[in-house]
Amino acid sequence: MGLKRIGMGSVGLAVALLANPQGSYARDSLPAGQTAIACDVLVAGGGLAGVATAYEALHAGKTVCLTELTDWVGGQISSQGTSALDETVVQRSQSIFPKGYLEFRNAILARIPQETPGNCWVSAVCFLPKMGNEILREMLERAEKQGKGKLLFFPNTVVKSLEVSPQTKGAKISKVRAIQHRTQPNTPPLNSEFLSQSWDDFYTETDSPRFAKTILEFTAPPSGQWIVVEATETGELLALADLPYRVGIDPLTYREPSSSSKTAYPYCTQAFTYTFAMESTAQPEPATPPPFYKQYEPFYSYDADRYAKNPALVFTYRRILSTDRQFKKSTAIYPGDISMQNWGGGNDYGPGNPVDNLIYTRQQLLDLGQLAPNGWKGGLRTSSLRGGEELAQGYFYWLVAGTTDSKLGPEAKKPWPNLRYLKGFDSPMGTAHGLSKFPYMREGRRLIGRDSYAYASGFTINETDVSAKDFRQPYYRDTLPDRAYRDLITSLAGLNTIDVITDKISLEEVKLRSRARLYPDSVGIGHYPIDFHPCMAEAPPEKPGNTERAGERQGAHTTHPYQIPLRAMIPPRIDNLLVAGKSIATSHIGAATYRVHSFEWSSGAAAGTTAAFALAQNILPYQLVENVPRTNLLLESLQKKLNENGNPTAFPGVSIFNQQ
Repeated sequence: MGLKRIGMGSVGLAVALLANPQGSYARDSLPAGQTAIACDVLVAGGGLAGVATAYEALHAGKTVCLTELTDWVGGQISSQGTSALDETVVQRSQSIFPKGYLEFRNAILARIPQETPGNCWVSAVCFLPKMGNEILREMLERAEKQGKGKLLFFPNTVVKSLEVSPQTKGAKISKVRAIQHRTQPNTPPLNSEFLSQSWDDFYTETDSPRFAKTILEFTAPPSGQWIVVEATETGELLALADLPYRVGIDPLTYREPSSSSKTAYPYCTQAFTYTFAMESTAQPEPATPPPFYKQYEPFYSYDADRYAKNPALVFTYRRILSTDRQFKKSTAIYPGDISMQNWGGGNDYGPGNPVDNLIYTRQQLLDLGQLAPNGWKGGLRTSSLRGGEELAQGYFYWLVAGTTDSKLGPEAKKPWPNLRYLKGFDSPMGTAHGLSKFPYMREGRRLIGRDSYAYASGFTINETDVSAKDFRQPYYRDTLPDRAYRDLITSLAGLNTIDVITDKISLEEVKLRSRARLYPDSVGIGHYPIDFHPCMAEAPPEKPGNTERAGERQGAHTTHPYQIPLRAMIPPRIDNLLVAGKSIATSHIGAATYRVHSFEWSSGAAAGTTAAFALAQNILPYQLVENVPRTNLLLESLQKKLNENGNPTAFPGVSIFNQQ
C-alpha cells in the first residue's frame, strides 16, 4: 500500500498509510509485521542539521526519509527550546550564512516586526520555539515542490538497529530498522509525560499500555544506491554501527593544549539543559515547591553580582516574546512578556562521573547489552535525564521564592513572585509539563574520521585549528612538555613552518597565523566562541558545595571564522554514511564551537548536497576526499555547487597566503 500525506500542524509534512492526528501510522492499515520504505537519502534526526540535509536533498529532487524522536522539527530552535540564534557579528553583519538558514532567519524577522525579535540581549533573533517548528515545516514543503523531490517525514520515531555488510572496510548500510510510537486509545496525548518516563518505551518494539508501535524498515530504492545521514542529537548511529568515536574530554596534546585532563576522560560532556518558558505577570503568582526542591536548592545561583542586583537581565537575556510595541531594544519587562530559561546556575545539568554520565561510553553500552542484537535503548542514562528535568522545575521555584544563592551568598537572592510557569500543549514548549520536549544537547558522541594525510589516527578538528587564543601564554609553556610545546608553536607557524622545523626561525621569533586552519575539502563554514558549560566535579551535580570540573574553561575563547571539512563528516569503514551536526569529527574543545545553530545548518546543507551529488555521480562520499590534499575534480565540482546554491565553503578573502 502506498504512502500518502496527511496534515500535521500548519502544513502537510507527516506521512502515513492512513490519516492519524498524531502523525503516526495507523496500525490496522499495515500488513502484519513491518513496513519497508525506500528512499534515496535517509536522515536520522530532525534537528537543524537533519532539516538542512533534507532541505538540500529535496531541492536536488531526491526522495528523503526524515525521522525524528519528537513531533517537532528543528532541534535547538524548537523541541529543545533554545530559540535564540547564536551568531557572531562577523557573520551577521555580512549575512555570511547558508541559504536555508538565511531563509529561516528572514522568516522570523518578517513575523516579528521588532528591532530585535523577542527584545532579548543574548541574540539578535529570539522567538517562540513552536514558531521555529512551523517555519521549518513550511520551508521543507517549499523545497519539496521547488526541487520536485519527495519528503517522507516520520515523527515520534527512533532508530533501533542497522544492517551493515560486510563488517570490514567497504561496508554499507543496507537496512535501518526504526520504531514509531503513538498513544494508545483513551490515554493522554503525546508530550504529557517527562521524556525520562517514556524513553525506554520509545526504544521497545512491543506495544505497551501507553504506546502502540509500528516497526519501520528503511532501505535503498531499486537502484540499490542510497545515503544514510547521522543527524541525531547524541550520535546514536555512531554507537549502533560501532564506529570509532570519542565522548567527553580528550587527552592533553599539542593539538588540544587546553585540555583539563592528561588522559581521556569520557564521562564529562558539556552540561545539558531542559529549557522552559515563564511569563511576567502584573500581580504575584502562587508558587508551590516541587517535592524534590530541597535536593537541588544548593545548586542554584545567579552566577554573578550584576544579575543578582538586576534580575531583569536574567529574564530579558533570552526573552522570546516582548509585548512592547515601541519596538525598541530594552531590558524593561512588561506583563505578558515571555522568557525562555537556559541559565548556567539554574537549569544546566552537568553529570560528569562514571555513575551519572548522561551519554554512555562504548564500554558501558557493552556492559548494559545495548550493543547486542536488538539491545539498543538510545544510549542515554535516564536517571540523569530525570535529574535534569527536576533541576529545571526546581530552578523556576527558586526564581520565584528562593532565598539562597550557592555562589553569591543568601543576601544575593530575593523572591521574585511576578512570574508564571507556562505549561500545556499550547504553551511555548508544547508539553503538558512545560519543559522542552528534548533537552538542549551541547555535545554528543564525536566521530573519529578516516585516516588522512597528517591524520594517521583519524581525522579530527582540534582546538588549535580554530581558536584565537594566544598559545604563547606562560600557561602553555608551563603545562605542556617541551616537545609538545614546540609542536604547538610549529603547528601555528603557517607559511613559516619549515623554517621553524629547520631552526631558521626560533619559537620565540616566529609570527603565528591569526586565522583558522584552511581545508581543501571545505564544504561549509561557522563562527562562534569556544563556549563551555562544564560538567560538575562530583556526583550528583546538585551535591552541596559541588564545583565545575577544574580546568574545563581553560579552552574558552574567541575563534577565527572557520570551515567544515568534508573529512570530518565521513566515517571509517561504512561508505554510504555521512555525519552532520554535533557528531562530526571534532575534539571536545572544538565541539564547544562546532555546535551552534548556523553551524548545524551549514553541516546539514553540506550533507544533503553531498548525498545528492554522490548519488548523481554514482560515487560514494569518501571518494571525494580519498586523495586529499591532491586535486580532486569531483570535489571541486561539489564545492562549486555548494557555493552556487548559496552555501559558502569559505569566508571572503580567505587564503593560505593570508595569515589573518
